[in-house]
Amino acid sequence: MGRRESGLGSIRGSKLGIAILIGILLGCVFAFFFPHGLLLSSSSFSPSLNKPISHSQVGSTLCESSERINMLKSEFVSASEKNAELKRQIRQLTERLQLAEHGKDQAQKQVLVLGEQHKAGHFGTVKGSRTSPTVVPDDSVNPRLSKILEKVSVNKEVIVALANSNVKEMLEVWFTNIKRVGIPNFLVVALDEDIANFCRSNNVPVYKRDPDEGIDSVARTGGNHAVSGLKFRILREFLQLGYSVLLSDVDIVYLQNPFNHLYRDSDVESMTDGHNNMTAYGYNDVFDEPSMGWARYAHTMRIWVYNSGFFYIRPTIPSIELLDRVAGRLSKESAWDQAVFNEELFYPSHPGYDGLHASRRTMDFYLFMNSKVLFKSVRKDAKLSKLKPVIIHVNYHPDKFPRMKAIVEYYVNGKQDALKYFPDGSE
Repeated sequence: MGRRESGLGSIRGSKLGIAILIGILLGCVFAFFFPHGLLLSSSSFSPSLNKPISHSQVGSTLCESSERINMLKSEFVSASEKNAELKRQIRQLTERLQLAEHGKDQAQKQVLVLGEQHKAGHFGTVKGSRTSPTVVPDDSVNPRLSKILEKVSVNKEVIVALANSNVKEMLEVWFTNIKRVGIPNFLVVALDEDIANFCRSNNVPVYKRDPDEGIDSVARTGGNHAVSGLKFRILREFLQLGYSVLLSDVDIVYLQNPFNHLYRDSDVESMTDGHNNMTAYGYNDVFDEPSMGWARYAHTMRIWVYNSGFFYIRPTIPSIELLDRVAGRLSKESAWDQAVFNEELFYPSHPGYDGLHASRRTMDFYLFMNSKVLFKSVRKDAKLSKLKPVIIHVNYHPDKFPRMKAIVEYYVNGKQDALKYFPDGSE
């Protein structure tokens, strides 16, 4: 009997479980088909929808709408504040970008200032940095020139000369002596096809630019000064590619390898038009104005100009800015490129003008010699005439080709009277 009652209880429990399961399933079905309930669903099909809504329902709806509006207003105010903050940040970033583009090298200087800081050392031991960091090379500027420079350059340095058919005779003396000295890293930028073919026939590295009417028109018909002005535009690509350039006119005789005599501690290292220590390296010049009485003497600092026909320029931001400034002015002004070159290098910042922050070095005027020094003093001095310059630039005399040949005769072939037939200046 006990087992029978236990079995009946189990059957009843199973039936009860089944009934509960059926109820849950039916509830799910009704919930799916009648989500708002049976009464509400049936009332939705009845005419009672046309009856007026009670005041309590209207008040409840208005209350909910008011809370919703307040919440939306709060979200709108918050979004407006965030939008204003974003606009302020965008304005600040835009101003910083414009400042960086305008100053060019100012961002770089700020990074250096904000970088590692140093305490000032003991008296007499403090030295500022004069060597600007080089730019990151960008081969996309001129892939064809980049491949040429990879083959020609040595230690990312190269001598570069611009030439057209008007200077073919001097160009031959120029590259003949470069080869004789044993300088491998030099390149001629041919401004016309005749010079390009002439260089190829003499196994001289040459680069002919892609057609550019603005440059080609000057290259075809321009004189020495006009052609000289082109170099500031053309040299920019060399610097962007990461190469240091020893820019050379073709009226120069090479007697030694100039790369063995460079310091490389400045943005620009240039030969001078000066002829002694004072004019080449600077001096205190006193201006006398008697009408000022006690203050009649005014002291000035003077230096003779750098020669824009022979200078070494490193691939730095100040160097590229110098080329841009000079090329920009020459495109607008009828001016001598050497005068503009020196003005941009030396004029200080003053109201209405931002000076160029480029470091400079003057070359030894006995090693990197101009023709005034040679013909007016060196050839007449027994001791100085025994010195062997690195280069001699025939920049002070119009009869360039015969003087170049005479210089070769004197310094290379040992002909002692080769220079004596020329006057000190021009006639």
